[in-house]
Amino acid sequence: MTIRLATLTLCLLISLPALAERADRNKPMLLEANRVSIDDAKKIQILEGDVLITKGTMTLKADRVVIKEDQYGFQKGTAFGGKNGLARFRQKRDGKEEYVEGEGERIEYNTNSEILELFHRAWVKSGEDQVRGDYIWYDAVSEKYLVTAGETRDPKAPPGRVRVVIQPKAKDSEAKPATRGERLELKGSGNIGSQNAQ
Repeated sequence: MTIRLATLTLCLLISLPALAERADRNKPMLLEANRVSIDDAKKIQILEGDVLITKGTMTLKADRVVIKEDQYGFQKGTAFGGKNGLARFRQKRDGKEEYVEGEGERIEYNTNSEILELFHRAWVKSGEDQVRGDYIWYDAVSEKYLVTAGETRDPKAPPGRVRVVIQPKAKDSEAKPATRGERLELKGSGNIGSQNAQ
């Protein structure tokens, strides 16, 4: 029963597969909740009360997680609430010492489309880059985002806005072009020099 639940819960653990730590796929999954209910006939699993799902570097925290499986075996997982009313996920990026993390009042992930959606007070941070909005749609295959601001409830308030912070690329990774008056240094290959000497 726990193995089946772990398999079905996988949909929430691969929230950003294109960026996620690949080694996490081979790690055991730990599920913790105050209550778990499984309906094999309807293919629905519900974890309730201080839910914590851990798999390698990935963690998901919520008040409630509902997982539904369709007739083709694809799962759609929905995480609700958590600390301050927000569900939260965090996972190490593959090959980097950075984490992808985010929060929303509700987080949904579909294993068939590999689409992650965060609703209300939503944000996703990857390294130092960050997006915030009322709704975030993320396609893990194409690595594309759609972020909307939502409507403000107070008619006197300014309209809602999306906020995106993109950090500049590291200077070490950029090629430095030669400036005017600077001598261009050419370097030969060891093989070319030894062939010309013959």
